[in-house]
Amino acid sequence: MARVKRGLMRHKRHKKIIAKASGYWGRKKNVFSRANEQVMKSGQYAFRDRRAKKRDFRRLWIARISAACGESDIKYSQFINGLTKSGIQVNRKMLSELAIADMDAFKAIVAQAKSAIA
Repeated sequence: MARVKRGLMRHKRHKKIIAKASGYWGRKKNVFSRANEQVMKSGQYAFRDRRAKKRDFRRLWIARISAACGESDIKYSQFINGLTKSGIQVNRKMLSELAIADMDAFKAIVAQAKSAIA
């Protein structure tokens, strides 16, 4: 029976990691052990930041809505409270888009929220 040489699979595995590490700085891009460490760490960062991105966008939308509420003489918390009381279900992403692109529509929603509070 012929002996099995495993260099081929090792080479393929190393090549795959080095390809993922292309663009890294220094030895991280071409030395397998360093590249492997960095690719694993990069995967951890990617996993963490896919979740952090959702939080960051929500914070951005809230900041935009809050700024637009300031122009309409209402606090953000009062605005959201008015929306829930009046039964308007518009998510924060769409509210922020309205605040940027169509201020008249946003002010109409603010008026409905104000009437629900009062």
